[in-house]
Amino acid sequence: MLAAVVLIVAFGAFALATGPDPVDAQPTSRRSGTPAHSTGAPPQASTGAPPQASTGADPIVPQQTATGAPAQAPATTPAQATPEDPGTTATRYLTAWQAGDFATMTGLVADPPPDFADRHRRFTAELRISSLSLTPGRPRRQGEDAAEVPFQGVREVMGLGRWPFSSVLRLALRNGAWRVLWAPETLHPSLRNGGTLRLRQSPATPAILTREGRPFPPDSKAGDYFASQAPTAPRLTLEEVPSGRVLLASPSEPRQATRTTISEPVQAAAARALDGVGPPAAVVAVDTQTGQVRAVADTLGGKRAFNGLYPPGSTFKVVTAAALLRSGLAPESSVGCPARYTLPNARSFANDGGADHGTVSLTMAFAYSCNTTFVQQAYERLRDDRLRAEAADRFGFREKPGLSSCRIHAHKDLNELGADSIGQNSVQASPLCMAEVAAAVASGVWRPAIMTDVPPAGSPSPVPLDQRVAEGLRAMMSAAVTQGTATLAGLPSGTFGKTGTAEVQGAGTHAWFIGYRGSLACAVLVQNGGSGGAVAAPIAAKLLKALPST
Repeated sequence: MLAAVVLIVAFGAFALATGPDPVDAQPTSRRSGTPAHSTGAPPQASTGAPPQASTGADPIVPQQTATGAPAQAPATTPAQATPEDPGTTATRYLTAWQAGDFATMTGLVADPPPDFADRHRRFTAELRISSLSLTPGRPRRQGEDAAEVPFQGVREVMGLGRWPFSSVLRLALRNGAWRVLWAPETLHPSLRNGGTLRLRQSPATPAILTREGRPFPPDSKAGDYFASQAPTAPRLTLEEVPSGRVLLASPSEPRQATRTTISEPVQAAAARALDGVGPPAAVVAVDTQTGQVRAVADTLGGKRAFNGLYPPGSTFKVVTAAALLRSGLAPESSVGCPARYTLPNARSFANDGGADHGTVSLTMAFAYSCNTTFVQQAYERLRDDRLRAEAADRFGFREKPGLSSCRIHAHKDLNELGADSIGQNSVQASPLCMAEVAAAVASGVWRPAIMTDVPPAGSPSPVPLDQRVAEGLRAMMSAAVTQGTATLAGLPSGTFGKTGTAEVQGAGTHAWFIGYRGSLACAVLVQNGGSGGAVAAPIAAKLLKALPST
């Protein structure tokens, strides 16, 4: 019996010693020698502790040999690293791109071009991109060693706002790692096949245009009158080249510009005529048939070319001559032009430079700008308020609505009448008012100057001049240019005009010229500038020579 028991125990020990190896908790791949679930992480180092089952069950206890020593684990093949998923590489690349980390991006690209980082910087700078956000999509495998990862992007373009786009990262296995196959279209699909992108800015549209529909000339000297010459926001577009397809555009169109009565060439000529003129000055021009303002160049400031009040000096002799012609004188009537004339029981008046021309026609007295002639004739013919009435009723020298300013008061004594007759004392006018006077002579009708297609409601009505008066004034103004005080100014042929040198108490004289040529009338004032013939008339000559006669 005892022998049988010993025999059974010995057989059992033999069976344990020669049994199969213990089963591993995670099976290995017989083909690759690596765990079937491996993600590329290194295997856990053995610590001798029993492995834990993943389900929370009791641990598998290692078998022992018959001698009590742990059984030896079978030898295994070392694990090989597996490349990370292409989606992970794409995410790393897009994260670096969004952060502007071009060094990291370069390291994730297969064969990057030498100017890889510069291309990205230029793209951002040239298109005025202020921010970029990128969102990867799901990877798409294109076989064992190629993949694509679509992604969405939003760029913020200064002046245009959000610019969404879609593109694709192409990836390939290179030396056991996923790398981006970069191409220009990775930046944006429009860059495929040599295409480019550009920001195109249309010319800024001024809110105020000339009558021709064009911007005001540079340095027009009309800013006080047309503050909205400042340009509106330009039209900005992001376009493909060469297709011209617009990808992004300004949120709104520029507002519609308004046309004025200002003529671009006349305004340019008026502004250039004042170039180099030191004292404050103004040039205004109006259309003789409509009264529309064609130009205003003003360095006087405060819109004083329209509303400033200055003594017009001898340019007012146009109005005085009109009153004298209406009183019965004719252009050829003989009048005296002594060097000095004294009103009865009143003051004396002298000609400029003490000139004595003796007896001349009224036309030549006008051409020579004889103060003594006009003072004497006003005393003899206009004492009953005819001068003020002529100025107020037929040439706009009164309080009235409109753009221009001018005035004359009823004279209180002969001294005031004499001074008024030569554009001093109570007579005051703006350059625009005197341009209206010149235009009235040219057209035979006084009209208020306007800056609209038709006179605004409430505008003064036009006042026709007597035909005989208008013709006489034209003859006198022609003589002033061809034989009188404006002879040396260089005015072009066909100009009619009158110079003026207005005295100012305690300051230098104002230089004036008014006149017309063709359908354009003008007035020039140089504040405290000196002689009208020497200073103002040459400025008018520059203006008129720059324009064809119309």
